[in-house]
Amino acid sequence: MLVAFSVAPLGMSESVADAVADAVRIVRESGLPNRTDAMFTTIEGEWDEVMDVVRRATEAAGRGAGRVSLVLKADIRPGHVGELTAKVDRVERLLGAE
Repeated sequence: MLVAFSVAPLGMSESVADAVADAVRIVRESGLPNRTDAMFTTIEGEWDEVMDVVRRATEAAGRGAGRVSLVLKADIRPGHVGELTAKVDRVERLLGAE
C-alpha cells in the first residue's frame, strides 16, 4: 500500500519545519520506501508497518503540542510493490508519447 500523509502540530509558532523534520526523520529511519515533497510524505509497505510509521511520525511531530493535524490518503492494492515510483513512471511514459 501507499500512504501519503501530512502532519503538523497546532497551536505552536507559525513555522512547523522542526516538527515536520522530526516526523520525516521517523519515516526515513523506518527503512520503508518513501518520498517527501512540499505537501506530503508518501511511504510504501504493508498495512501494519506503514500505519505504525504514520503513528510514530504523528507522535513525533506533536511533541509539545496539545493538538495535531493529520491528513492521510491511502492506495491499498494487495500484491503490488514498487508503486511509489511505478505510478509516476507510467504517467511520464504517456506524457513522453505525446
